[in-house]
Amino acid sequence: MNKEKRRFGDRKGAKRIRKIDGLSQILIDLKPRRCDSDVYINQKVDVTKLVEYVENKKKDGMGVSYFHAFVTAIGKTFYNRPKLNRFITNRHIFEHNDVVISFVAKVNFDDKSEEMMIMIPIDPKDNLESISKKVKTKVDNIRKKKVKKEGANDAIDTLGKLPNILRIPIVGIFKWCDKKGILPASLVHDNLYYSSMIVSNLGSIKCGAIYHNITNFGTCSSLATMGEIKSEEIINDNNKKEIRKICEFGVNFDERIADGYYFAKSVKLLQYIFDHPETLEEPANKKINMDEIR
Repeated sequence: MNKEKRRFGDRKGAKRIRKIDGLSQILIDLKPRRCDSDVYINQKVDVTKLVEYVENKKKDGMGVSYFHAFVTAIGKTFYNRPKLNRFITNRHIFEHNDVVISFVAKVNFDDKSEEMMIMIPIDPKDNLESISKKVKTKVDNIRKKKVKKEGANDAIDTLGKLPNILRIPIVGIFKWCDKKGILPASLVHDNLYYSSMIVSNLGSIKCGAIYHNITNFGTCSSLATMGEIKSEEIINDNNKKEIRKICEFGVNFDERIADGYYFAKSVKLLQYIFDHPETLEEPANKKINMDEIR
């Protein structure tokens, strides 16, 4: 994890971006709250080559899933498009020092099962294999009950059981501490609202991608949902019908961290990675030539 020295005005785990254009600053002033700046991109991506790649890896005995591939691809996208890793608080722009992807996992697959927040740090040299191991280990430990609830997971359970007269003012204090960047470390640990992006694999329950708002609490400026992979008939560049594997993505961004062109180019980069799944074997921080992405 990044251990660089903090400058005055930086927050724990993030550095302040001081050089921004006037229009970006005015937009923050006009829309000071994250939830008021929520934009949604619904995009169908072609994952035909990715599906073939993952299936071949499975045949080779590698314990990899589509979700592992998606998390790896998102991590690579964040390293190549660093503005995605930014957040805004107190009308200032900050950039996370690390790339962390988070999600919620159910302990058991039933309606009454508990849920736990999971954070997956994507280190610069991580690739599909190492990230697959990280995700699988954390999820398996939770479902085998080898880990106890701690950090934000434990705090939420305790706080949620308090009566309104106590819980509401305590939550208010936590929100104030969050805004000032002084929330206790125990409440930040395993708190998905303090990640680079929250992801939800709805394809695992045979569901399509959905719109899911981002929140004012925490430092997470984006959320992505992935739908079920389906076979669809498309018209290719040669004007011929073809069956391809398609996955629907729903991505929410805080529009204040970058402009629309930057977001659109980032989505195209994600498609490029799916079209070239061998790049998932490379270090997460390896630069991809954006000039190749149209």
